[in-house]
Order: sequence, then structure tokens, then C-alpha cells
Amino acid sequence: MFSELKFPVPWGHVAAKAWGPSEGYPVLCLHGWLDNANTFDKLIPLLPRDCYYVAMDFSGHGLSSHRPAGSLYHFLDYVSDVRRVAAALQWRRFTLMGHSMGGCVAGMFCFLYPEMVDKLILLENLGFLLGPEDTEVWLKSKRMVIDRLLSLEAKQQTPKARSPEAALQRLLEANRHLTAEGGAILLQRGATETPAAESRVLHGRTVCEAPAEDPGPCSHHYVSEAQAKPTPTASLQPWLEGTKSTRRTLGTAQPRQHKSLCESPMGGV
Repeated sequence: MFSELKFPVPWGHVAAKAWGPSEGYPVLCLHGWLDNANTFDKLIPLLPRDCYYVAMDFSGHGLSSHRPAGSLYHFLDYVSDVRRVAAALQWRRFTLMGHSMGGCVAGMFCFLYPEMVDKLILLENLGFLLGPEDTEVWLKSKRMVIDRLLSLEAKQQTPKARSPEAALQRLLEANRHLTAEGGAILLQRGATETPAAESRVLHGRTVCEAPAEDPGPCSHHYVSEAQAKPTPTASLQPWLEGTKSTRRTLGTAQPRQHKSLCESPMGGV
């Protein structure tokens, strides 16, 4: 017998199925290209029964949520899926078993998080092979990307509504290369006005505020464009007129485009 599991992620959930006692030694099973957790249905019953086997569906596979439309499925994204599931299960050390593409992902995870894996089992796969000259770069960059992403997600809080003055001040504190004039210009498109009696803007997000007669907590639903009637230009005009700096506005740098090492699927059944 097995049980179905779901782990929340920002785009939905990662699904998995589990066999064995939950207190048993943890084994995480990774399927191949275009497969799903059912890959292990015939194998798990033949393995030692004192282990807790969890076979996950990678994002976009099986019962797991697809990533947002337009997103790509890189191998490093699958590694982050594994990291999320391990964190949700509160596993600090476990065995990884990967089939085909899952073996490549398992090998990559082992390389980036060696302290978390005690055994690596590969089925129809050679694992993850990396040139010695690239080892240090991978350890510094790829793991850092995953760790920082998960750390930021864990720290996310309910968006705060700010006054135009506070929104500008917050932007300038986070971007010290900006002038007040430049910050006000960016906020014209980076903030949305709410329909509350006292104008408040939120950098980058639209929020709902409780009406004056209802002091209760604000609903988390977004305000529609028709309801919000945003007029950010008017509310920020004093800074545009009052700033005499002739310095040009400095925009934020565009993120670099990193090409994945494994952009096309490898093997699988």
C-alpha cells in the first residue's frame, strides 16, 4: 500500500507517493524523462521494507503542478524541486535513487549537497559528470542560487501598503544609486494606487485595503484596474517638480541570462 503526498510550492504543488513506515530510513526516488512516480510501483515492493520510500513527480509531470506558462524546465529546476521536497519532509540526510533523467538530477543534487546524501543509486544512468575546472564555479554559483531562492520564499510576507513618500523612501534605500527624481519616475510604473480614502501605494504590487467603516483585516484579493483607478503620476508629481538634479535616471540592471548545462532531456523511457 502507498499514500499520496503533496508539497506546496509557489506555482502550486509537487505531488509524491510514499511506501513503508514514515519512521523508516528515508529514500527519495526520482523518475525519468516524461515519466512519473509510478515508475517505481513494481520496484518498491521488492526492496527492504524498513525504509520509507517517497517517489516524487517532478514539476509538470504526473500529478505535480506545471510551472507557469512560458517557463522552461531545466535540470537545475528539478534539483530545486528535490531540495524543496527534502525540506518539506525535514530530511537532513537520505538515500537518493534516480532512474534515467532522475539519475542525472540525483547526481547533480549529490554534487551540490553532498552532506545530505548518504547513498546514490542510479538506474540506467551514469550520474552527473563535470569537468574539474568547473567544479568550484558550480559549488559557488548553482547551490547559492537555489539556497537564496528558497530563503527568499521562506521570508515572504503579506505585502504592505505605503504612502507615496514612504514608497519613494523605501526605493531609495534599496537603490542608493537612484536620485529622488529617478525613484519617482520608476514608481510611476512600479507602484499602484489603492482605492482607500487616503492614497497609499505599494511598490510592485496591487493590494486591497479595508474601507474606513471596516477596520478588520484586508482581503488578499487584488484590486481590479476599474476599482483601483490608479493615478500614480499625480500623486508623485511633487517629487518630479521639486527635484532639481540634472543627473539622468539610472534604471535597474537587467538580470543575466544563464544557460542551463542540460537544456534538453537526456534519455528516459
